[in-house]
Amino acid sequence: MLMGTYQHNIDLKGRVIMPAKFREELGGIFYITRGLDNCLSVLSKSDWDSLGEKLRGLPSSQTKDIQRFLFSGAAELEPDKQGRVLIPQPLRDYAGLTKDVVIIGTGLKAEIWDLDRWNEYNNKVTEDNMFDLMSSLGI
Repeated sequence: MLMGTYQHNIDLKGRVIMPAKFREELGGIFYITRGLDNCLSVLSKSDWDSLGEKLRGLPSSQTKDIQRFLFSGAAELEPDKQGRVLIPQPLRDYAGLTKDVVIIGTGLKAEIWDLDRWNEYNNKVTEDNMFDLMSSLGI
């Protein structure tokens, strides 16, 4: 399970270090795509394949927008010896990644956020909001 929060910097070439614990969980090759809330989602090969299978099993008339959103800008990532991955420029632009980033675990996937966007998002989330949401879901 991917969990935790890690702060890193993107270098001038667009590379960022993926946390070692995440690399172990994600495997040697993993996938990155646009996520919700202007962050990037990182999935293991098996979860990426599973997502593709689920979408292929549904009518394309219902999933075409999801497929376009997820797959058109996606990339396969393989960390180098220092644990860095190159995030393609269009994905960096989408998420507004410039220098300081936060990599978080959300269970089955990781997310990469611009530090300022992450802080802004966290300022909106309150304990009361989470309590209400968790109660409505029976958690």
